[in-house]
Amino acid sequence: MPQKTLLLVTVGNPPSTLVNSLQEPLATHMGVSAVVSRTALSSPAYAFNKDRSQYHCNAIMRRLGTLLEDAPQELVMGVTDADLFVPDSPFVFGEADRESKVAVMSLYRLRQGAEGEALRRRVQVEAVHQAGHLIGLSYCEDARCVMFFPQTPQDCDRKQLGPCNVCRNELNRLNR
Repeated sequence: MPQKTLLLVTVGNPPSTLVNSLQEPLATHMGVSAVVSRTALSSPAYAFNKDRSQYHCNAIMRRLGTLLEDAPQELVMGVTDADLFVPDSPFVFGEADRESKVAVMSLYRLRQGAEGEALRRRVQVEAVHQAGHLIGLSYCEDARCVMFFPQTPQDCDRKQLGPCNVCRNELNRLNR
């Protein structure tokens, strides 16, 4: 089975050590070969909503989607330090659109009460979660599954780095 490839792109100034730490868990748990892009996008001022003091996911995802046009990778995920939102939520840790094959995730709220290894694990959990959506997985009701919908950083702490058995079976079916 050929592996899907995912282009990881920094948006703003997330620490490169955190971005580089995503490659192994993405390969291990989602079967995705992740490549850190040499192209970095600047802070997404174009996506800033002054009424909310946050950055709109969809604007960032549209910009990220243009990077797939000239890249050999099939999927792209932006990693940012900006506080993200979608209109119907006060915030999001990330967003993925499987149709456009684009995702974005933020470190901003994952940093609350975490640093070092705890922060690295939260970021890895969220990256694996977003990659799961890109591949075709939906949300899971098992609070320990990586595909569970997190509403707090502590929800991410409770989640496993990989999918539960039900989601793993679905992942295997999708990869056939």
